[in-house]
Amino acid sequence: MRLDKNNIRERIKDTMMDTLKMSFVENDKNTIEVIMPVGRHNCQTMDVLHGGATIALAETAAGVGSNLLCKDDEGCFGIQISANHISSAKIGEVVRAVGTPVHIGRSTHVWDVEVFSDSDNRLISKISVTNFVVPHRKK
Repeated sequence: MRLDKNNIRERIKDTMMDTLKMSFVENDKNTIEVIMPVGRHNCQTMDVLHGGATIALAETAAGVGSNLLCKDDEGCFGIQISANHISSAKIGEVVRAVGTPVHIGRSTHVWDVEVFSDSDNRLISKISVTNFVVPHRKK
């Protein structure tokens, strides 16, 4: 089944995105937005958001964004991520990943993803994600 904006919630059930409590925000911009609450389930030992969870949020935004842009017979996979963590988010905050496509080619998509704190719009991380577009394998 192809990923589209109508089946995202169903498709992420019981995946890491569900475990990390990610939700997709609908907008009419040329971006994709994903929010995630910060809690013990995605923090490191000092009660701040784990960098790995932040990267998972960014890769989810870029990956879903690319899959929504792919043709019906294509899918995509992340092949490169570069992250700069600028600030921290504490338990009780909600973070928002805003993914913007930089390059949408036939075989690669490059995304800029910025992760903000929803409480004060503070920049948490700036992440670049490259996805590789592949044909779906026949089953």
